[in-house]
Amino acid sequence: MAAADDELYSLLVPLREGRLLLPRSCVAEVVRYHPPQPVARAPGWLRGLLTWNDRRIPVASFEELLGQSPGEPGGRTRIAVIQGITGRLAAGAFGLLTEGFPQLVRVNRQVMEPVDRHAWPDPGPVICQIRMINEHPMIPDIEGIEALIAAALEGEPEVLA
Repeated sequence: MAAADDELYSLLVPLREGRLLLPRSCVAEVVRYHPPQPVARAPGWLRGLLTWNDRRIPVASFEELLGQSPGEPGGRTRIAVIQGITGRLAAGAFGLLTEGFPQLVRVNRQVMEPVDRHAWPDPGPVICQIRMINEHPMIPDIEGIEALIAAALEGEPEVLA
């Protein structure tokens, strides 16, 4: 296999504490933060609904999904629009709060290795954590996050597929 075939263009998505690592193809767009419209009876980590490309997408706080304290959105806060993969959300996407713009990186086997710094609950929003040179980004479970959002939005037919 050629070295170029073994690389994946990815994004390091900054959070308040830590980073996520996502394949570039999963992130549709990064938009400026606008307060989402709250959803009644939704858990705190589901910040609300945002209009994006004429669709209403749910916006979640990844840190709150992990049980961490939420930070207040500020001038660096953005929303990364993530392509859904299960078809459970009508818009086909959801947003995750970030703290700035993602950084484009090329990932291959030589620059990363799994680490066991945390025991992530199952089901949960994290598949694993890796060491990548001097970073320790988390690999999010996109399918799992989408399922958690769909369950939290049960009874909101315009948002669910």
